[in-house]
Amino acid sequence: MQTIDSTFMSFNKSYHKSKIVYFGCPFDGTASFKKGAVFGPEEIRQASYGLETYSPYLKMDLEDDTKIIDVGDLSLQVKSIDEVLTEIKIFTQKILKDDKVPFMVGGEHLVTLPIVKATFLKYPDLYIIHLDAHMDLRNDYEDAKFSHATVMRRIYDFLGPKRIYQFGIRSGTKEEFDFADKHCVTSLFNLDKMSDLNSSIGDKPVYVTIDLDVLDPSIFSGTGTQEPGGITFNEIIEGLKCLSGLNIVGADVVELSPFLDTSGVSTACACKVIRELALIISDNLRGKLNG
Repeated sequence: MQTIDSTFMSFNKSYHKSKIVYFGCPFDGTASFKKGAVFGPEEIRQASYGLETYSPYLKMDLEDDTKIIDVGDLSLQVKSIDEVLTEIKIFTQKILKDDKVPFMVGGEHLVTLPIVKATFLKYPDLYIIHLDAHMDLRNDYEDAKFSHATVMRRIYDFLGPKRIYQFGIRSGTKEEFDFADKHCVTSLFNLDKMSDLNSSIGDKPVYVTIDLDVLDPSIFSGTGTQEPGGITFNEIIEGLKCLSGLNIVGADVVELSPFLDTSGVSTACACKVIRELALIISDNLRGKLNG
């Protein structure tokens, strides 16, 4: 596992020239069904060596002045939940202080929480774009306030109403759906309404979180809580294109459990989602700098 070296980050010229800081959060301590997301960041990194840098979907290339750097993975495996959340938040604050965009790969969905907290401190008018099969809006789960099943509710606690836009949702309790109807902007079953994002959010700062179980398990079985009725790979590509032009200040892709799909198909899907999202963020940043 490639762990983060803070000395490297402090003095490496490539880090200082970068605009997007890619890092892993290998943690699945609150996973309630099938574990394995802890192995996601490293498997994605290994599989990415065989991935083309060019995206025919976007007609962009990671080698075209993308300015993204992979700084490795945080070491989280033997720490308590409180320690994990604190360490991730402090690390993200360093990235944001350096005026860079944090791009995290998980890990279970709870690791999104401290990154959003840190991002919200810098951008208090932050909006969330959330792709997922699940609401993740429970107030508690198995007597725990901090869980992969409560992560969006904990984000709502400090973000407030109508700042969380959810897409692809197809699973949750009745209470979660009722809560979302009142307090979130939720689109069920598909990503169709992502085409409205530019007009509804405008130039407000945006954090994008993608739980890969938004994909149908027929093409993405390598995740801990599989939900039939999901979107196709081509549909997520079209949804990601709708992020073009947004002011994305942070992002993550979570919930690949690679060894639940020994074919490697799920890992390959995750790599391409990450590539497309990184290219879109980079292109948006170039637009801001040149605008």
